[in-house]
Amino acid sequence: MFSYLLKRLGLAMIVVVAVLLLLFSMLHMIPGNPAILALGTRATPEAIAEYSARMHLDEPVLTQFVYFLGNALQGDLGNDVFSNRPVTAVIGERIGFSLALICTGMGWAVLLGVPLGCLAAVRPGSWIDRVTGLFSVGMIAVPSFLVSIWALLLFALQLGWLPAIGAGEPGDIADQLSHLILPAFAIGLGWVGYLARMVRASMLEVMGEPYIRSARAFGLKPRRVVLGYALRIAILPTITLIGMGFGGLISSAVFAEIIFSRPGVGKMIFDAVSDRNFPIVQGGVLLATGFYILVVLLSDLLIAWLDPRVRSSL
Repeated sequence: MFSYLLKRLGLAMIVVVAVLLLLFSMLHMIPGNPAILALGTRATPEAIAEYSARMHLDEPVLTQFVYFLGNALQGDLGNDVFSNRPVTAVIGERIGFSLALICTGMGWAVLLGVPLGCLAAVRPGSWIDRVTGLFSVGMIAVPSFLVSIWALLLFALQLGWLPAIGAGEPGDIADQLSHLILPAFAIGLGWVGYLARMVRASMLEVMGEPYIRSARAFGLKPRRVVLGYALRIAILPTITLIGMGFGGLISSAVFAEIIFSRPGVGKMIFDAVSDRNFPIVQGGVLLATGFYILVVLLSDLLIAWLDPRVRSSL
């Protein structure tokens, strides 16, 4: 298990470095001088040169990348170009909003998608299976940003049931939860369909296994066979899908935060790209990449812990 963990951590570090290197290359392809953007168009050439030297902007991209990695390992992601505040402080103010949105979106998708998949698998070919399949494909087909727009227009503007924009008043949990419902619904709807189809396919495969037929032959209750034996094995591929789904929700959260004006990390990165605020972009992408890799690693470890076959092969 320990060697498996080290191998996964090594691969994760390679992915992070590759993503950051690609990001650095793409940022430097954007027109404009970051020094002039930070100091203003009236800055003197001497001030621009001094700022470029201090931020290593006058050096090759690879050298800048090495400086950034070295500082990042020490917890220093640089300063915001406009406010001169540490990037870590800026991200720290917004990360809670993004984590709440992503976890809530995936949480309600799991709570609804897994039971729907089980129900469809227990009664294959029935009207329940057909209706579940129809709704699952429909939910998968609609992009999350369209769901966000429709939900905003219908439930916030037309019906007035829920607030339209913002994240709620600080300290008011009920207000914050009401502001979280629509964006979480928008980003999680498609994953209800993904999870339902995955659980159904896995359950149908497991339900045909000899030990399931033996459990039925011994007269065990159908509920115990499904929940206690079949679902325990069928849920393993779904755990992998959930881990990968967090990566999809990170990108979906960007659209939701922009549409619903939530002060999250996704909207922060979008605004920073528009303003060419490179330190914020780099820090935000590093955080998003690290979060995704961490979730995938945890899902792999959870599968290794739940499945003896995987543990024995490590």
